[in-house]
Amino acid sequence: MTHHYDDIVIGVGGMGSATTYQLAKRGRDVLGIERYDVPHAMGSSHGVSRIIRLAYYEDPVYVPLVRRAYDLWDEIQTQYGEQLLFETGSIDAAPADDPLFRGSRRSCEEYDIDHEVLTGAEVNERYPGYDIPEDHMAVCQPNGGYVLSERAIVAHTVEAQREGARVQARERVTDWEPEGDGVRVTTDRGEYTADNLVITSGAWAARHVEALDGIAVPQRQVLAWLQPQEPERFAPENFPVWNLQVEEGRFYGLPIVKVPGFKFGRYMHRQQDVDPDAMNREPEPEDERLLREFAETHFPRGSGPTMGLATCMFTNTPDEHFVIDTLPDHPQVAVAAGFSGHGYKFASVIGEVLADLTVDGRTDHPIELFALDRFE
Repeated sequence: MTHHYDDIVIGVGGMGSATTYQLAKRGRDVLGIERYDVPHAMGSSHGVSRIIRLAYYEDPVYVPLVRRAYDLWDEIQTQYGEQLLFETGSIDAAPADDPLFRGSRRSCEEYDIDHEVLTGAEVNERYPGYDIPEDHMAVCQPNGGYVLSERAIVAHTVEAQREGARVQARERVTDWEPEGDGVRVTTDRGEYTADNLVITSGAWAARHVEALDGIAVPQRQVLAWLQPQEPERFAPENFPVWNLQVEEGRFYGLPIVKVPGFKFGRYMHRQQDVDPDAMNREPEPEDERLLREFAETHFPRGSGPTMGLATCMFTNTPDEHFVIDTLPDHPQVAVAAGFSGHGYKFASVIGEVLADLTVDGRTDHPIELFALDRFE
């Protein structure tokens, strides 16, 4: 007999676990289906930590969402009983005319966010782990920090289960189709029906939503953890999370958290668009060389022995803004995808947004920028 649910969520990673929790909290009968483990290292939500920041250079419209995300991270960590969000401060540094610096300052000014503007030289003096170009300009914001990414997935999943949700891992969705006003979902283990469907399958989203083909494009990323020569300079209390634009590209990084080495990567890395089922998941010598050369120049006190390298995926849209919407021909289906390397911090609030769209058909959150039809 096919079991019927109020809602089915495909993909129980950062976004899907939060959505499953938010739906279950509203008393919904929810099934979350995850192809891999909960959590896993095959997609975009692993790697110990993820940056969270209020100074949002991509567009000021993100600020109300990230403010709500902070509130919801506090809610879930309180309910679960484990700290998930840690504030270290954040640094956004770039040449004075670069969109990274200008956008970060603009968002702070428009939303009255506490911040300082420093030169690169002042950043280096205040935080000796840094050695960024002295003539760069930087926005320093005290509430930036990091979220423990895998632990947050665990927290959302456990709390969703406590609210009555069912989560099934190691089960691959092979198809879904509308059925009346609801949906039928087929997996490699069986079939399920539901009134509503939420698709949060990350790099696999275009496999489940035809309209995302060529819009939500997976790209191979590589992260490095290098052991600093002076680890205390890279501890969370001495080393804010950062975004840095230099000639070599745009990079981001975090302090030493839970595992040896400070963590960093390059946005879009080597610009390798991939099939998520065929991607080379083994870091290559060129990956390490690219990252190490950057660290030796801009974080020389941190460029000690390699402690770890890891691959993951960004799923990029053409404008690098998210897709959060219901499908025009199937309003019972909501999708969130294309987070373009800056989405995880929003997972807690994306879960709330998707629950709104699923239960109420609308949300009060500002998501107009993320409409799917902008690519038509």
